[in-house]
Amino acid sequence: MQKNKTQHHATIIPTRWIGPIKIVNEKFNFATTVPLATLEKPLWPAASRGARLTRMGEGLSVVVIRENMTRSILVEADDAIYLMEIMRELSCRRNELDEVVATTSSYAKLQDWYPQIVGNLLYLRFSFTVADAAGHNMVTKAADALLDWLLKCYEKLRYVSVSGNFCVDKKVSAVNGILGRGKYVVAAMVIPKDRCIKLLRATPVAIVDLHVKKNLLGSIIAGGVFTANAHFANMLLAFYLATGQDAANIVEGSQGLVHAALRGEDLYFSVTLPNVIVGTVGSGKGLSFARDNLELLGCLGGECQLGNNARKLAMIAGACVWCGEISLLAAQTNRGELVRSHVAIERKK
Repeated sequence: MQKNKTQHHATIIPTRWIGPIKIVNEKFNFATTVPLATLEKPLWPAASRGARLTRMGEGLSVVVIRENMTRSILVEADDAIYLMEIMRELSCRRNELDEVVATTSSYAKLQDWYPQIVGNLLYLRFSFTVADAAGHNMVTKAADALLDWLLKCYEKLRYVSVSGNFCVDKKVSAVNGILGRGKYVVAAMVIPKDRCIKLLRATPVAIVDLHVKKNLLGSIIAGGVFTANAHFANMLLAFYLATGQDAANIVEGSQGLVHAALRGEDLYFSVTLPNVIVGTVGSGKGLSFARDNLELLGCLGGECQLGNNARKLAMIAGACVWCGEISLLAAQTNRGELVRSHVAIERKK
């Protein structure tokens, strides 16, 4: 008998804790194990190898450079001249815009806006801080209120959409890479040559050389958009699923850059992720597994309007990406290592 398709069923994804990862920052200094939910089993030992590196030295430096959530509205008028006049006026009406946003949320705060005029169309990308939330619904509500306010203040404007794709939500874009959407995270560490050879079985020179030829040149000939990495998406998806995040955000989240360079004989290795979209409150975070995992990560409690929990969670996400990225790149310097490890792990009964 066929089951009722409208019934709710749980989808089980294997989850393991890797680490601990040792993270250092001007505000946070801690070591934590991290849950990764994935069907790709080699991800666990790969990330664990990177995590071990962080514990052998002073730790992995992780910093949140910038944070924002965006939504772009779209309106039209008869001509660009009228739209340009509105843009000039808005810079003098900042207090009114702030008041409109305040009516929609206790946590959303307007940061800035970025206009693009295309013919008689006006795209307005609003940027907000959203405390401990990921903020998708919060900024949409705020943007909708700002849209209503604009249409009332400027009668010659006409509604087109509350989202004009200049946000850019769950799509690959250059603007998100440049301006960021979510938390802009950088994780970096200098790995001594002897540790690099002992644990990664690769020299710093070999890793830098492969990074240039694979990540940089390979991404260029592939037409990558603000991306030069081996597998950011693998790590982010596993982390997002384990912590109750919106998994579709790996589309923009996987945009990011590896930078590898020699420091004397040692290896400087960093990952830059401009679009880490995570939250510790809101949709999905109330599920029992997500709440348990967030609590074990130390990302619950305190005042959610301060945003410290989401900030810490984004740092951990960036650290996970660093661990998986350095491990995979090192494996690929050695002919056959990646295939052998996958076969050994994936086909083991």
